[in-house]
Amino acid sequence: MDLRTLGIATGAVTAYLSLGVVEHDPEGPDAILREAARVLPVGGRLLLSVPYWNGTRRLATPYLRRRARLTLAAGGQFYQYAFTRRELGQRLAAHGFVVRGFHPYDPARVLRKALRALRGGGVETSGRPAPAPATRDGRARRPAWRRAARALLYSGPALRLFGHMVLAVAVRR
Repeated sequence: MDLRTLGIATGAVTAYLSLGVVEHDPEGPDAILREAARVLPVGGRLLLSVPYWNGTRRLATPYLRRRARLTLAAGGQFYQYAFTRRELGQRLAAHGFVVRGFHPYDPARVLRKALRALRGGGVETSGRPAPAPATRDGRARRPAWRRAARALLYSGPALRLFGHMVLAVAVRR
């Protein structure tokens, strides 16, 4: 179905879930957001996830712009947009949504990508490290350093710096 013209009656759905979709429209997300607002009634919920223009991406802006220019020059095509929380909030407000919260996530993506590059692109056959030894109740027990790294990586400042995606939770006005 074309997300810009859904075959759904106006106000017919109570929730709209869009994870990693609207950023791939070369014309921008506005037509899709307008249609999401149309099919949601007042009070309907929108959960929207898009690539996050986080602190790392902000620092790497000159490199990312150069890489995009080189890709286009080599015949590449548009792939996706990334948004700051402010930009996303403004676009949602323009289509009648009130944002209840932003939640950056997947902060380890940059680190996983860097580790793959350091290993020469190879990954284990499963794509995941071997399971940790189990505790008495059968749950896996991660080493203390991994638990500490995870807690640090999923802290508010780290999510704003490294979060690959951001989830916006919004309500239709």
